[in-house]
Amino acid sequence: MAFSAGHPRMRILVTGTAGFIGAALAQRLLARGDEVFGIDNHNNYYDPALKEARLAQFAQHPGYTHVRADLADAAAVAAAFAQFQPQRVVNLAAQAGVRYSLKNPQAYVQSNLVGFANVLEGCRHGQVQHLVYASSSSVYGANRKLPFAVADAVDHPVSLYAATKKANELMAHSYSHLYGLPTTGLRFFTVYGPWGRPDMSPMLFADRIRRGEALDVFNFGRHSRDFTYIDDIVEGVIRTLDHVAAPDPAHDPQAPNPGSSNAPYRVYNIGNDQPVQLLRFIELLEENLGCHVEKNLLPMQPGDVADTWADVSALRRDVGYAPHTSIEDGVARFVAWYRSYFK
Repeated sequence: MAFSAGHPRMRILVTGTAGFIGAALAQRLLARGDEVFGIDNHNNYYDPALKEARLAQFAQHPGYTHVRADLADAAAVAAAFAQFQPQRVVNLAAQAGVRYSLKNPQAYVQSNLVGFANVLEGCRHGQVQHLVYASSSSVYGANRKLPFAVADAVDHPVSLYAATKKANELMAHSYSHLYGLPTTGLRFFTVYGPWGRPDMSPMLFADRIRRGEALDVFNFGRHSRDFTYIDDIVEGVIRTLDHVAAPDPAHDPQAPNPGSSNAPYRVYNIGNDQPVQLLRFIELLEENLGCHVEKNLLPMQPGDVADTWADVSALRRDVGYAPHTSIEDGVARFVAWYRSYFK
């Protein structure tokens, strides 16, 4: 992506640049001419070697600066903002994973709540033009109406991870209201593709299929997920970052829309708008890996939801978001990378 005429180079602080989405986003921003300051704590939630390999793709770029720090460290975050003086910020760093939140809730409190508060403070005092931050489709929790829309109530989370992401939206709104900080939250829907996280189902399934091991498939294989290819996600994040949140002129305080406000605040779904049965996703992995394995069909796991499906009409309307990668093409590209990376 190149800048259009008159589009100035921006200083953009991105948290989580050793992560899956953060690394892909940093590369796209650098390619279009932005200056990027990355923050990541390189924790060992999963193999840090994969994080280092992602970073190695762009760490030497002259427009990139990297700091190894934890967002829960208020002094480190404040120092990063003071040093770089970003114009815009994308917060992607978080303790991820629904099931891990059942085992280690404190990690989510520190990273997703304390850390996000530090980012908000940095944006407030640094007079940042726009904060875009990662929320999650998990906020829809026990909802059963499909597709999920930002106008839906999200008051019944089924995991602490989901609760922290909903809390991020509430925290962001308070800063938009109190300080006029433009904020946009993006509810990501099952992102997959090259350089993906090894704790997520695409990589877990690929590993087991490659080894010829049986797969544990929960909810008796009846799950469906709005799988969204990484390139489509990054395109949507950049379009959103460039479209600074503004007060909604149609906001009605007697019938408020959860996705907007009379403050400069927005929340959007970002997904493929094409849910796929988990068994179909596994079938495509098997075809591309050239191996078929046994499936153990098991009951639903605590914290899981049966189906996800993103209504992305608001993001289409406001920023022209248009995901275009089919599940067949996306899985093929993922497997090609997987074979290359793992030899």
